[in-house]
Amino acid sequence: MTGYADFLLLAVLALDLYVVYTSRLAACVRASALQGAALALLPVVHYLETPSAHLAHVLIMAASALALKTILIPRLLMRALRDAGVRRDVEPFVSLHLSVLLAGVLIGISFWLATVLALPAAGSTHLFVPTAFATFLIGFFVLVSRRKAITQVIGYLLIENGAYVFGQSLAAQMPFVVELGLLLDLLVGVFVMGIVILQINHEFDHIDVDQLNTLKG
Repeated sequence: MTGYADFLLLAVLALDLYVVYTSRLAACVRASALQGAALALLPVVHYLETPSAHLAHVLIMAASALALKTILIPRLLMRALRDAGVRRDVEPFVSLHLSVLLAGVLIGISFWLATVLALPAAGSTHLFVPTAFATFLIGFFVLVSRRKAITQVIGYLLIENGAYVFGQSLAAQMPFVVELGLLLDLLVGVFVMGIVILQINHEFDHIDVDQLNTLKG
């Protein structure tokens, strides 16, 4: 089953790059939903490969991730997207081609960090840690390099996904309540951000955060 875990983690990395590459907001949301599906399958594959956690724990985590990351949160974001009436993140702070190049550099740095840092317990595949770091760093990059508020929410989702992947590499050591708490924080954060996006669009007829800087002073 090691090959399946590697395949899921490589899919997560590919979707990280796709989020950076595309300017279509709906495509970003769908990519985050696909990434959520891959992450929901990851605990099950990890358990079949290295059964270090309880099966009930694994199934609840997988079901929770599937419900939140693949169904509920993307639906909330798509609804906010439709209500805001925007389709593309036009002219981001960093061009799309340069963004892909920088994302590739971040992935390379992540693989280097994975060889430097020692974990208290080794995962079943060496891709856990570099994928976690790469998703985390790319999430921060999306958060600061995009103009539209919805794309920044996607960046926040990538950051949480990176933490989720890292947690799966330490599944036996991480308390179950902590993992569920992370998912609950993610749901609450995205729900609040969706409300804020709708309020911004209602008041200013756009969700371009760069234009909001003109309100200063």
